[in-house]
Amino acid sequence: MAKIVALAFEHSPSGFGIQHDAPRLSWKATYSNKSIRNWVQTAYEIALKAPECHPEDEGRIYRVDSPESTWVPWPGPPLRSRERKLIRVRAHGTWTETTEDHGPEAKEHAGFTAWSTWSRVECALLSQQDWAAVPMVHPAIGGEKTLRSVVFRKTFELPADFGAVEQARLYVTALGMYRVYLNGKRVGDDELAPGWTSYHHRMAYRAHDVSAGIAARNVLGVEVAEGWYAGRLGSVRLVQLEIVGARKDHLLQVVSDSSWKCNLSPLVHSEIYDGELYDMREELGDWHGDPDYQETTTTVVVAAAAWKPVVTLALPEASLVVPRAPAVRVTQQITARRLFTTPSGRLILDFGQNLVGKLHVRELQLPANAEVSFTHAEVLENGELGIRPLRQAKCTDVIISSGAILRDWSPIFTFHGFRFVQVDGWDPRSSSLSWLENITALVLHTDFAPTGDFECSNDAINQLHRNARWSMRGNFVSIPTDCPQRDERLGWTGDIQVFSPSATFLYNCEGMLADWMEDVAAEQHDDGGVPPLVVPNVLQHVWPPMPQAVWDDVVIILPWNLYQASGDVEILRRQYPSMKAWLDQGVRRGDDGLWDPDHWQLGDWLDPQAPSDEPGDGRTSGVLVADAYLVRVTRTLAQISRLLGQEADFIHYQQASDRHLQAFHAKYVTPSGLVAGDSQTAYALVIVFGLVDSETQRTTISRQLSRLVRMAKFRVATGFAGTPIILQALSDSKNLSLAYRMLLEDKCPSWLYPIMQGATTIWERWDSLLPDGSINPGEMTSFNHYALGSVVQWLHETVGGLVPREPGWKTVLVSPQPGGPLTHAAVSHDCPYGRWFCRWELSPSQDDDRVKVLAVELDVPLNATAIVRLGSETGEQKVGSGHYRFQVPFVPQPYPPEAIAPFITNPGQGL
Repeated sequence: MAKIVALAFEHSPSGFGIQHDAPRLSWKATYSNKSIRNWVQTAYEIALKAPECHPEDEGRIYRVDSPESTWVPWPGPPLRSRERKLIRVRAHGTWTETTEDHGPEAKEHAGFTAWSTWSRVECALLSQQDWAAVPMVHPAIGGEKTLRSVVFRKTFELPADFGAVEQARLYVTALGMYRVYLNGKRVGDDELAPGWTSYHHRMAYRAHDVSAGIAARNVLGVEVAEGWYAGRLGSVRLVQLEIVGARKDHLLQVVSDSSWKCNLSPLVHSEIYDGELYDMREELGDWHGDPDYQETTTTVVVAAAAWKPVVTLALPEASLVVPRAPAVRVTQQITARRLFTTPSGRLILDFGQNLVGKLHVRELQLPANAEVSFTHAEVLENGELGIRPLRQAKCTDVIISSGAILRDWSPIFTFHGFRFVQVDGWDPRSSSLSWLENITALVLHTDFAPTGDFECSNDAINQLHRNARWSMRGNFVSIPTDCPQRDERLGWTGDIQVFSPSATFLYNCEGMLADWMEDVAAEQHDDGGVPPLVVPNVLQHVWPPMPQAVWDDVVIILPWNLYQASGDVEILRRQYPSMKAWLDQGVRRGDDGLWDPDHWQLGDWLDPQAPSDEPGDGRTSGVLVADAYLVRVTRTLAQISRLLGQEADFIHYQQASDRHLQAFHAKYVTPSGLVAGDSQTAYALVIVFGLVDSETQRTTISRQLSRLVRMAKFRVATGFAGTPIILQALSDSKNLSLAYRMLLEDKCPSWLYPIMQGATTIWERWDSLLPDGSINPGEMTSFNHYALGSVVQWLHETVGGLVPREPGWKTVLVSPQPGGPLTHAAVSHDCPYGRWFCRWELSPSQDDDRVKVLAVELDVPLNATAIVRLGSETGEQKVGSGHYRFQVPFVPQPYPPEAIAPFITNPGQGL
């Protein structure tokens, strides 16, 4: 019997503390029996009941005849704030059971799955009016300088007649970052909470179940730091929280108000870019755990300032929202590979992996007033810590000792991008614990679930894929950032625009990116339809509204990609006004309806040929790139309009895209197929965006792209716009062997050059580290930048062979295209319907040396369909869910292709 698994509510798998009064449901069905095929859902039943109902109560059952198992409408009455429901699902389906490939013995079946287990859904606070709390701040905080962390404290007692606690919920947020404690125990495991949003428009808050932590007498404590809100990025901070406990008609609220007390934290300095300074001498004792704590005294060496009443503020105008995304959490702990001494005598820890997170020290003891500092960096240069790429960021955590033993220390409100950590003021080998077990690295990122994987017979390609995964993890810290180490770490729109298909394949990040897109739309509205280049837009004082193709096109492309990955049409509906505003108001147009040719564009940013101090000076016209994107996004918006039932808009944008395509051809493409600029990026855009008019043009474009790639000796010759699509352009234009050869090139610039240099993440520049081991002299030199890792989409789709053809991966084209020296590859993706898996292997044919045998193993999830296309002679077949094996003859393309070298080139130079 099939069973229902992974019942989810909206984009939240837990269903706890969501902010939807009618949350949509999604589920997956699975079979363990590999003889089951073609399972198709025909109906479903949803049972709904209150938590206090008897366990044997089946609840109210809603039956719907429908094949849908994703984004199913809420069946019952809308929920109220704090309301809870229990819910379970079963589905009715049809299937066949067989032991051979669709043999005559296959039997038809129909029936229900087993009921899923009961899941609980609980609403958070659905309205601003539900908040009784008010924001509070320390009375001394303010001004432009970096702010000191603050602690807040409130004691309370349960009334004598309150009885047993049935449930207690804590709702908490801050402008800045917070960590909250109840009776001395940390609430939740969130890091850097509540995350970064566009504070003028949206403030994120979380709900916590603290029922088990409530006592007769209690103390609630909160520590708050500036985080993304203050310091270099803003001015002041505040905190707001609310806790509710209830038994039947008993209700007690403890809210932030003027009755709270506050003090300065022993975190004298805590800042994202510079790190954290923890002064043990200014510890405040058990301020967050002891209800009898004396707020006017301290037991430590240096007397702290007296506790003060807080100052309260008005509730902010920004909406208080529960994020769709999981919180940032510690997801992995890594042990250092080595501890060594540099030529200058410094001690450095090497963790063997460029990561994003912070240190954890189990035990540290130094004399009173002694200092130890931990400085973080991604690379070494000349045997010393390479800190120049950090620019103005200090990335240093400091501890000032009180003389007592410090146990389980880790910075609270900062994070770093690093592989290497320099330790000054302490020798880790002097501890009673070995340095290997005493110091570890904690990996931090938004705690989304992994959904996709890839491996093949080439170890360097496998490392490239791992590097892209690590770079995504390191740059998805609350928002999608461009780098996690230097004085930037901003939500650049262009980076996620090009990487989003890879991102949604690798991790379940649709909820996180949907949240971020709401901030994009809100800040775009402030600028008259022009999206900022970074969101949240903390650079508005540097750059006024500056319309840019590729980057600003994120408002159309990213929601479309999220819809393709998840099947959630509401993402498109919610972002639709933003999309229209961009095309109707934001684009600066010339007389032909395309981009104004005099408007400067970032274009094919970071073309390898561009000078290090002029990264926009590439081979391809920035306006050509912009116009190609304009045709694409206008066509995409036409599709979205039709999907949303906006027929008049569909006609308008479809006609506009046709006009733009004609204008593009008149401006850039000759009748024979030559494209202005004659660059790899120009041809790749025309191929992948479908801007080709005729077969004659297609032939010329294919030939010209082949010529340019071979003349570049298979090294990367594209920038920000061309690199994500160059391999797809080659395979789509029947140049598959060139695509494999380009992928496998290891001379700079290439995807594998950083691998040869020991990279464990994707670099911002192909030559961020030069062959002699020195760091690129350019100011923008990050060693953790996911954008160029967008090549993994080609690995998933072309090498692995899984190409989504219907939103949510309900229908997938299965068509691996082996090439080069690869002998096998495997790819998997856990989509809203279940897990897709495809593995292929090439082996020699016994009959013909020129022919190989391509064996493919395929798993199709229940309620999904595969279109299988293998080799060039077998045609297509459509199959339903199940486990399949295929074997077909396969004729590889000749490999390796040869480069085109000028006749005056000396062959001895390695060309």
